[in-house]
Amino acid sequence: MKRPAVILALLIVTLVSAPACATEAPRPEAITEKMAFKLVRGVTNLTTAIAEIPKQTYITTRNHGNIGYAVGPIKGVTMALYRGFIGITETVFFMVPQPGYYDPMIDPVYVWEGWEDIRGDRVGASAPQAGSEQKSGE
Repeated sequence: MKRPAVILALLIVTLVSAPACATEAPRPEAITEKMAFKLVRGVTNLTTAIAEIPKQTYITTRNHGNIGYAVGPIKGVTMALYRGFIGITETVFFMVPQPGYYDPMIDPVYVWEGWEDIRGDRVGASAPQAGSEQKSGE
């Protein structure tokens, strides 16, 4: 009586877990393509890291006013060193599928990304956006 129940339980576990093990192996072309993108991303970040200085100066000045002219270059030098380090790391270890199967190690991925104003309210903006009023009683 106990034996058929154990066999039935093993059969159910096998049938339920079989689809989880059925994954397709990645194609070699896809792996090579991801390695190439990681190498190019690393070299690009290494060579364009110096552009973080004007970028951080501009963003800090836009978001915080005139203090950005003093703080921005400091942030820019720090980010340039960080982006350069990430560039060297991705260039040297482009064959290693880390982090997360050749994903970028820094966000934004390139220095020319991330210049947009991410805040909802800009410095000096006084007019409310259309449709932003709340109805009374809400």
